[in-house]
Amino acid sequence: MTTYDERASLDDLTTTAGRVHRSVEAVIEGKPEVVRLALTVLLAEGHLLIEDVPGVGKTMLAKALARSIDCSVRRIQFTPDLLPSDITGVSVYDQQRQEFEFKPGAIFAQIVIGDEINRASPKTQSALLESMEERQVTTDGQSYPLPSPFMVVATQNPVEMEGTYPLPEAQRDRFMARVSIGYPSPAAELRMLDVHGGASPLDALRPVAHAHEIVRLTEAVRAVHVAEAVRRYAVELVAATRHHPDLRLGASPRATLHLLRAAKAAAALAGREFALPDDVQGLAVPVLAHRLLPTAQAQLSRRSAEQVVLEIVQRTPVPEPSAPQWRRSAPGGRPPGPREA
Repeated sequence: MTTYDERASLDDLTTTAGRVHRSVEAVIEGKPEVVRLALTVLLAEGHLLIEDVPGVGKTMLAKALARSIDCSVRRIQFTPDLLPSDITGVSVYDQQRQEFEFKPGAIFAQIVIGDEINRASPKTQSALLESMEERQVTTDGQSYPLPSPFMVVATQNPVEMEGTYPLPEAQRDRFMARVSIGYPSPAAELRMLDVHGGASPLDALRPVAHAHEIVRLTEAVRAVHVAEAVRRYAVELVAATRHHPDLRLGASPRATLHLLRAAKAAAALAGREFALPDDVQGLAVPVLAHRLLPTAQAQLSRRSAEQVVLEIVQRTPVPEPSAPQWRRSAPGGRPPGPREA
């Protein structure tokens, strides 16, 4: 049974998310689906990878999302000479106290913007592994917790660009979703010239939500119900990537967990207290594709991981639609409430 407090939290979620969505869209013209995916990852407690060619607004999207929320924000400009200690922090010897003191690195913020993450060496990229998975940093045998909420929004150029290093598989697997912004439509580009021509719209952006609100909303997302049939459907989609002839590396169990969490966040953003197979389908490509490695033959045939995921989605049977099946059953045999019906 869904309590009144849970319903109120879900209503708050859609209201707050709507404010953040409008705030980010004031900066990113004509890309509502990209902004919605960024919000979905935020509420699902994941991390977002934005990949596209230079100049389409990758860093602008990350900054707009960070400035729309009243929380601590740090930006890391990834370069070939960046060291892991620049990210995680370092212990410095204090002469007066005659002991080592830990100086936190740039990762100690609630929203961390990693700009052009694939321009740093794989060793430096790997400094984010523990932070993104365990939300802590371990240095000299001492663990330091990271603040909540914690989200890494990283941007990267396509691997073919000069001076880039491909992200390690373990690093890509820790990003809940990958999104490409793409070029704007001519109408959106004209509006962009009007809005961005005089001054950056980021200068006028003000926070529309607080960090403690985001924490409370993520708790509401956790309470979203996922029926057994929907969970099984997500597992079948991910398992199909591990046996596909065009893939030499399929998705991990972490990918299944990320897909389920993202589906719950998408359902909450839609005002529902239960997830549908449609939520899983709509997130399959952004959540799964960046984790997959096509075979050499598939690459020669110019067959992308996104195409493989779409094929798997089309071939995997969808659970039969039955409205009461997706909802949490009410105890005591009574009819469900107004929002459960």
